Amino acid sequence: MIMSKIQQCCLFTKIDTDLLISHPLYIKHLAFNTAKKGWNVVVSNHRGLGGISVTSDCFYNAGWTEDLRTVVSNLHDEYPNAPLFLVGLSIGANILVKYLGEDGDKVPVAGAVAICSPWDLLIGDRFIGRRLLQKFYDKALTTGLLGYAQLHQPHFFRLANWEGIKKSRSIRDFDQHATCVVGKFETVDTYYRRCTSANYVGNVSVPLLCINALDDPVCTREAIPWEECRANVNIVLATTKHGGHLAFFEGLTAAGIWWVRATDEFLKILHSSQYMHVQKMVSFGTQSSLDSSIDQGPYVNIAEDGMVAAVGNEQAKENRTEDVLEQQKTHQRKTNEMVSGEQDDHMIKPEPCLAEIVQSSEQATRRKDSKPLDVITPVRRCLDLLSERSRWSFWLLVYVSIVTSWPLVGSALQIVFRKKLRNAFPAA
Repeated sequence: MIMSKIQQCCLFTKIDTDLLISHPLYIKHLAFNTAKKGWNVVVSNHRGLGGISVTSDCFYNAGWTEDLRTVVSNLHDEYPNAPLFLVGLSIGANILVKYLGEDGDKVPVAGAVAICSPWDLLIGDRFIGRRLLQKFYDKALTTGLLGYAQLHQPHFFRLANWEGIKKSRSIRDFDQHATCVVGKFETVDTYYRRCTSANYVGNVSVPLLCINALDDPVCTREAIPWEECRANVNIVLATTKHGGHLAFFEGLTAAGIWWVRATDEFLKILHSSQYMHVQKMVSFGTQSSLDSSIDQGPYVNIAEDGMVAAVGNEQAKENRTEDVLEQQKTHQRKTNEMVSGEQDDHMIKPEPCLAEIVQSSEQATRRKDSKPLDVITPVRRCLDLLSERSRWSFWLLVYVSIVTSWPLVGSALQIVFRKKLRNAFPAA
């Protein structure tokens, strides 16, 4: 889905993924709520969906990004001053992330949201045939794919294995006889590996909100690229315990959908912030390899009511700027000292530095005033240092020491005072 406020010009694009009906209710819910708040909405269906006939020998698949690229390019050409925001759902989310990763900084997109992406199609294929509930969803989705093939039978009959398509009982069967043949993939696993969006996460240069439910019966949590999303400063990954697949219903009557509210809040704040992506954006500068790329904005906070708020990292940027300026000053000062030292090197012998004089003086003093080995002072110094760093840790250590050594302490006290107790209390 593509969204826009034409004078403030923001376009919002939603990528339709439903195979069973042309206009699913969650798409209407998203489009209505965003349009009601002043956004211009464009719904982009996959080829052959939404009541549109296929006019070429090309069909969509889980990694086909060319149609999305064409739609975004045309909208950008028509509204060059309009920031575009993309929202992809399910397979559409996989296509969206793959498209953003393929084009990197070149995409004319200001921000994006991916809802319930499968992330890794190969892992998803193994997961959907694992249990009875997943097999039920596999059967339902296969029925939708067979209906899609039936609508475009002349093309599939000519381009693919029509007899194999009719006998398909799973998504993998349909991909084997239809998707791989039309898309010219060697095997089904090859198709899944090449179209997996997790492989492109590291190259995403657009602020991207990703929402997945951990109890999703179709897109397993095992496929989520946790570390890759964490390492990319442009990605915010939000996972919830419950929500199912594209559900996240709110209220007793399920009148609202949480991810719609979260998407609206994220894009609204992103639109008014400095983090919107600009096409072919110039790099801000070389980042040191020692700097962490994880703790840099933009981020979001999720409040108790489920709303999303952006959080920047301005202080970290200011600190890095001050560090760079200080390093430049230090480098300049050292350079001047080296130049003056080279000029006077042939005239006089360099004198020992202050640190060397102090060090030699201390060594001479220690040799002169040598005393017996002091064991208590280093131990006391270590204890003082430990206490200064963390008094709580220090007292916890004391407590553990007393508890663990109390039996030994009690036995030692009993041996020491046994004789004194006998003298104090002689037997009658």
